[in-house]
Amino acid sequence: MATKQKTLHDAFYETLKDVYYAEKQSVRALKKSAKAAEDEDLRAAFEAHAEESAEQVERLQQVFEIVGKPARAKTCEAMQGITAEMEEDLEDFADSPAADAVLAACAQAVEHYEIARYGTLKTWASQLGYEDAAKLLDQTLQEEKKTDALLSEIAERINALGTEAAEDEPEAPKGKAGRKAA
Repeated sequence: MATKQKTLHDAFYETLKDVYYAEKQSVRALKKSAKAAEDEDLRAAFEAHAEESAEQVERLQQVFEIVGKPARAKTCEAMQGITAEMEEDLEDFADSPAADAVLAACAQAVEHYEIARYGTLKTWASQLGYEDAAKLLDQTLQEEKKTDALLSEIAERINALGTEAAEDEPEAPKGKAGRKAA
């Protein structure tokens, strides 16, 4: 029996379900990260983006309506991996000077994944003639980029604090070229 050939419409819908799942997971991860963050700016960024992400979930529901498909989540293996890594890092670095730096890095991994997905979905929506959906997806894409930039700004300051705390520790081993190992 011949199977129906997959189209860009199919890819769009499958990716939309994937990012819908990812965004819902992101809300949970951001709330957990906000509780774990010691730095006030980082905590505030997590709390604000958790609220924004909840709005993004609603926006995704609008996109499902525009394309005439049910709003269903499909397990996103990438987001599961990123959040599992975050859980492990939270445990490994809890109460360390690098804890907030690690939290910021994990949050940026989520943002970078979402930026990639929303960029793809926006492009596909335009190509498929879903201009209203493309506008909604672009709005979310811009929010994700803005959050990533804010996290980068906060991370630069937090990383410097973590480095200062590390100056009390023995020097890192040197690499072959005499540089500190990365």
